[in-house]
Amino acid sequence: MRIETYGQQIEVTPALRDYVETKLSRLERHCEQPFDVRTQLSLEKPNHRAKATVNLAGRTLVADAQAVDMYAAIDLLTDKLDRLLREHRSKVVDHHRGESAARSNSFG
Repeated sequence: MRIETYGQQIEVTPALRDYVETKLSRLERHCEQPFDVRTQLSLEKPNHRAKATVNLAGRTLVADAQAVDMYAAIDLLTDKLDRLLREHRSKVVDHHRGESAARSNSFG
C-alpha cells in the first residue's frame, strides 16, 4: 500500500504524516492486491478536514471527515475507509461462495 499525504493550506508535519500512515496501515488487511491512498489534510475553520481517495483495481473509493481536531478527523476518516473497504470486499468475494438457488435444487 502506498500512502501519499499532502496538505491544503496547512503544513503536514512528520508527526501528522506518521499518524496518517499508522492509522491507514490497518486498511491493508482488507485487500490482497496493492492499492494507493491519497490523503488530503486541510483546515476549514473552525473544523479540520481529512479527505482520502483509495485507488483499487478498477474502483475508486472516496471518503472525508471533519472534526475539531486534525487527529480526530483522521480517526473518523480511517473508520469510514475501513467500512468502505469491507463493503467492497464483501461485494467482490460473495459472487461464487454461497449456495445459490440453482445449486441447492437436487436433480435426480
